[in-house]
Amino acid sequence: MARYRSAEQLTARPGRSVRRAVFGALLVLLLVVGGTGFRVWQVARADERRPVDIGVVLGAAQYHGEPSEVLEARLDHALELYQDGLVDHVVTVGGRQQGDEYTEAQAGKKWLVEHGVPEGNVVPVDVGSDTIGSVRAVDRLADRRGWETALIVSDPWHSLRARTMANDVGLTTWASPTRSGPMVQTREIQFNYVLRETAGLLFYRLTHAPAEVSGFGLG
Repeated sequence: MARYRSAEQLTARPGRSVRRAVFGALLVLLLVVGGTGFRVWQVARADERRPVDIGVVLGAAQYHGEPSEVLEARLDHALELYQDGLVDHVVTVGGRQQGDEYTEAQAGKKWLVEHGVPEGNVVPVDVGSDTIGSVRAVDRLADRRGWETALIVSDPWHSLRARTMANDVGLTTWASPTRSGPMVQTREIQFNYVLRETAGLLFYRLTHAPAEVSGFGLG
């Protein structure tokens, strides 16, 4: 009987080991996802504004040269940074959709100039359909102009991923997110975007590709 129990125990050990390994892997996954989500939320709530070379307004939809609510909230925040003397130049970013007369960058520049920023202090970068493409284009511009530091202006939940990408391409970057606009209107919207950006950031860290290639549509 003792021999039978020992054999039974030996048979059970591999099963317990597999269960422990699976539990451990799930625990690690939960910690990674939870920790990333917390950082997305934490950076969204912070404002790292400080004197820098440029403010970078990441693109969003525009309609016949008029910014969407999302883009206008970003532009309004960049205008505040300029008026407070924290940036000398504002870089507006973003290409055009098929059939558009204006690029997102051009619409952004038009809005800022109309609101008092001298035309020479707004530099449009008319490329970029996703965040990584946009920050790479800004980095090339910064190299030509001798700019080294930047404040990224985007929605709160997008700030960590955008800042991470910008630092990865070589800019010394901090995040100064908007505090108005559709992305911050309700708790439900905020929660959904934290989840989306958590997924997007994890995907980027694994692949260094824009998340939209996997179907997230995050850019």
